[in-house]
Amino acid sequence: MIHEATVEQVIHGADGRVDEKGNKGDKGQRGWPGKFGPKGVPGPVGDKGQQGELGPQGRKGIKGDLGPIGPKGQKGEIGIQGEIGLRGPIGPKGHVGPKGEIGGPGPKGNKGNQGERGWKGAQGEKGNLGSTPVIARSAFSVGLTAKFPPLNVPIKFDKVLYNGFNHYSTETGLFTCQIPGVYYFTYQITVFSRNVRVALVKNEHRMLHTADMYQGSEDQASGGIVLELQKGDRIWLQTYGGETFNGLFADPDDDTVFSGFLLFSTSEAPASLPSII
Repeated sequence: MIHEATVEQVIHGADGRVDEKGNKGDKGQRGWPGKFGPKGVPGPVGDKGQQGELGPQGRKGIKGDLGPIGPKGQKGEIGIQGEIGLRGPIGPKGHVGPKGEIGGPGPKGNKGNQGERGWKGAQGEKGNLGSTPVIARSAFSVGLTAKFPPLNVPIKFDKVLYNGFNHYSTETGLFTCQIPGVYYFTYQITVFSRNVRVALVKNEHRMLHTADMYQGSEDQASGGIVLELQKGDRIWLQTYGGETFNGLFADPDDDTVFSGFLLFSTSEAPASLPSII
């Protein structure tokens, strides 16, 4: 209930009367957020902090690409003479030499009793004409002109030193056996700039391995093997073991050569001389 106030009470005020405290009203709704104030002035630069502790070592990074090949080093001194190699096959029969002079008479022996001369026998029948034997032949010797050939595939030796029967293909890098027999294969390689691992392969099986760890300048390595082959068997050289192991090298002064030849045939039939093109 509200009492009306007199004019004097309004002007001078009146003693208020304390009534009973009313109930707390409901909480009003939250007002809208105010606008952002203006940006303050940047403060002064603080003092430089102390150096932090060394953090843990990071993970090992990915191996970088193989760098470019360095310049060719100086040619090293000639090494000591190697051991004597395997004895080579018997060479072809030489020309008949000139007839020697007639020798003097030998010492005279005791004369024996001379027997009676027999009657001349009848002439025999003429025999059949015999066949002319054919000597089995197969040989090749080829050199490398390209440096650092691809890995795990036959090396294509494209410099032909001898390939008279075309049993070696410069297009595929394969020697294909045409005459069954026992063969001797050998290789002489030059190594430069990186290591090398080379294998002589027969029908996908590595038969001979040679490795050379490059030490500087130019290295030389070689290998040789005797194998029995059947017609159609294939022989080749290849490098393996990753990019750091294909250091085969060749230039006008340093050769890498692959050779092979037939020692003797194992075929019972007369050998023919086919060729591969």
